[in-house]
Amino acid sequence: MTTIQADEQKTEDLKALAEQAGRDLEDASALEILQWAAETFGKRFCVTSSMEDAVVAHLASRAMPGVDVVFLDTGYHFPETIGTRDAVEAVMDVNVITLTPRQTVAEQDAEYGPKLHDRNPDLCCAMRKVRPLEEGLTKYDAWATGLRRDESPTRANTPVVGWDEKRQKVKISPIARWTQDDVDAYVTEHGVLTNPLLMDGYASVGCAPCTRRVLEGEDARAGRWAGRAKTECGLHE
Repeated sequence: MTTIQADEQKTEDLKALAEQAGRDLEDASALEILQWAAETFGKRFCVTSSMEDAVVAHLASRAMPGVDVVFLDTGYHFPETIGTRDAVEAVMDVNVITLTPRQTVAEQDAEYGPKLHDRNPDLCCAMRKVRPLEEGLTKYDAWATGLRRDESPTRANTPVVGWDEKRQKVKISPIARWTQDDVDAYVTEHGVLTNPLLMDGYASVGCAPCTRRVLEGEDARAGRWAGRAKTECGLHE
């Protein structure tokens, strides 16, 4: 078997594994799902975190102490988000890995003009989020996210374990079936770190230029790219 054939076979095996696990683990607890991921992938597994809260990172650290937690530093984060990352790194049994774009904000401004996020948010996200994540995930076979089905209509069908066709990796969403009440209860029970902005009217925390507080009755994602048709940064599309 050639190297290319071996890689193709591995991809097919991972895809089949993901699809089967999605069915088998649909009713499993978040911790059980992450224990399965740790046992199945070991060091080829990581957690990604926007540092909105550290719930999935905390869960993963219970299943796999020292687990890699990947954070995308876009250069546009609120200071509170960077502070949450630093606190997570200091107090939790995880290995925080910070990924950065190829260009600084200043370099991007010089090439594309200031405030690209206002003129072409899709391109900005592609360069500052999507590309760094794809490059950062190359050494992993599986990654975990904090996606929940109740966050927005676009996430309503999120599987607890699925296949990330774009990146050819197993994508795990251990708290997909959780509600915000479940998240709040876990945070309270375990004293999990959360971004201070969640106590200041922000229901979802992204880059500062593209995030606002939500209004009463809006869904949690309404404060992201408000006034635009855009609802996702591209990481989960």
